[in-house]
Amino acid sequence: MYYIVKFIVRIALSIAYNLHYEGRENVPEGVPVIYASNHRSNADPPLVGVGARGKHAFMAKEELFRNPVFGWLIRSLGAFPVARGKGDTGVIDTAVERLSSGRSLMIFPEGTRSKDGKVHRGHSGAALIAAKSGVPVIPVGVCFGEKLRFRTRITVKYGKPIYPADYVDSQEEPNPRQLTRLKNRYMADIKTLVEGEPALLETAAEDNGENAK
Repeated sequence: MYYIVKFIVRIALSIAYNLHYEGRENVPEGVPVIYASNHRSNADPPLVGVGARGKHAFMAKEELFRNPVFGWLIRSLGAFPVARGKGDTGVIDTAVERLSSGRSLMIFPEGTRSKDGKVHRGHSGAALIAAKSGVPVIPVGVCFGEKLRFRTRITVKYGKPIYPADYVDSQEEPNPRQLTRLKNRYMADIKTLVEGEPALLETAAEDNGENAK
């Protein structure tokens, strides 16, 4: 059922938009990964998912499951509900379980849609899940103009994998500084994919801010 729904969604998206994909060769084959993407619209999960191999899972706000038809559709595509603002720590365990089952995971670290198209400060959830699961993070940039319209050109860019072992000590619980370093790296790569400019100054400034706390 998953692949049937994915195929139908890909056709629908290809009709609605002028889709282009770049960097799919960067995604390791045969292993689950975490896709960490910028967030522009509600279409982002299928846009990222249909361009990549294998089965995927993604977090979706619980309100989206209240509509029986739409709830069934996104569940078929691997979505699981998140109660935003309620400190639902079980979501991390669910995400790690999905990765352990062989599904890749889509996360939008900014937590909300960007209204100006720029990449904003991200959260460390993807870093924590990567540290606990050991799977690589693939930065993703969903790029288009100011608004989505019929036949808008959309380019989805997959960056090179980031391995949590390079940032987090696998022999102990990851500490906040390690997670911040990992988060800064994938957010910098997402920013580069979307805006086309290295984010080294922003990353350095954010590191200094964390170290000053």
